[in-house]
Amino acid sequence: MKITSYEPQYDQDFYELNVEWLETYFYVEDFDREVLSNPKKYILNPGGHIFFAVENKTVLGTVALIKKEEGAFELTKMAVSPNQRGKKIGQKLMQYCIDFAKENKFEKLFLYSNTKLENAIYIYRKFGFIEVEQEPDVPYERSNIKMVFPL
Repeated sequence: MKITSYEPQYDQDFYELNVEWLETYFYVEDFDREVLSNPKKYILNPGGHIFFAVENKTVLGTVALIKKEEGAFELTKMAVSPNQRGKKIGQKLMQYCIDFAKENKFEKLFLYSNTKLENAIYIYRKFGFIEVEQEPDVPYERSNIKMVFPL
């Protein structure tokens, strides 16, 4: 397995993996569909990044870093194929994003989640993310926790 940067051939994988994950654990919000359908417009063109875990030309998982302001990126849109879960692919994508943030001298790396995802919250904490107060105008209805990684 290797982690690679965005390529247009993976657009459908990005969309399908994320929609499947959202439908499994929550529901797909209009904001999600808009971003997932237009990753260049909403993620890449404003200065963000999308990464894919790929093995034998098959996408196993994905994650995005959305630029929110200069030096501040939201770690989001992480999803792993259902038949690949439990193989630490999400953790490898997370570590890749943290290393990428450090190498590129990001000032802030943060994420939004939901406390019902106990395993995910445990992993975020294991990697060093700490809980902070969530602002009132969060873009996701399902979010009830915000965490930051101290860079």
